[in-house]
Amino acid sequence: MHIKELFDLTGKVAIVTGGGRGLGEQLAEALAESGAHVVLCSRKVEACQQVADRLETLGVKTLALSCDINNPEDVKAVVTKTIDVFGHIDILINNSGATWGAPVEEMPLEAWQKVINTNVTGTFLMSQEVGKQMIKQQSGKIINIASIAGLGGTDPQYMDTIGYNTSKGAVITFTKDLAVKWGQHNIQVNAIAPGFFPTKMSSEIMVGGKDYFLGQTPLKRFGSEADLKGAAVFLASKASDYVTGDILTVDGGVHAM
Repeated sequence: MHIKELFDLTGKVAIVTGGGRGLGEQLAEALAESGAHVVLCSRKVEACQQVADRLETLGVKTLALSCDINNPEDVKAVVTKTIDVFGHIDILINNSGATWGAPVEEMPLEAWQKVINTNVTGTFLMSQEVGKQMIKQQSGKIINIASIAGLGGTDPQYMDTIGYNTSKGAVITFTKDLAVKWGQHNIQVNAIAPGFFPTKMSSEIMVGGKDYFLGQTPLKRFGSEADLKGAAVFLASKASDYVTGDILTVDGGVHAM
């Protein structure tokens, strides 16, 4: 197979959670530029619709749907609508996320639960429901968005985010275990662990610790609007058919320090 065919997503159907802004928008754009039809879903459906309208100028079809990934009924509705419109689901990117900054001894239980429910339970619910369809098809690509914060501890002076770190560590283990469970169905399950990318969710932390974070990054810059796109297309395409259970770290070299 020619290398261009390996990365071609023409006619594929992808669901991207949290696709209305930030990293989700970047990931959705990458898939659309490679030819995939894209379903964007989040609680803020207006933002998803704006992105969907823009992506359609690339010549692909899109859907913007309202979805709280903690709500099993919302999740089922998104999958059902996607099947009704497109007939199949080839790619799922679990990108929706939440964070909360507070010292461990002061973190409210409801804040912990919000982060865990969104980042871990939401990833499980979306994967479970989409996975049922992928098992029927005997094919599929699931890409979970983890974080380098899930690889170990972080300095509380700059990232006092134990709920977020714990949840992303769980996503990493979930990715590996699901890859083992569903390999028999020809479903590849991988994760991307981004480093420091300026987004609405991360802006406060990154502004306060700019010099510290750049000092921890060998490439001496933050992630750009294009730095996740290649990783996403690789893991969504036939180019990664023999890659599963992997954590692709895109962090400018932070994890190597």
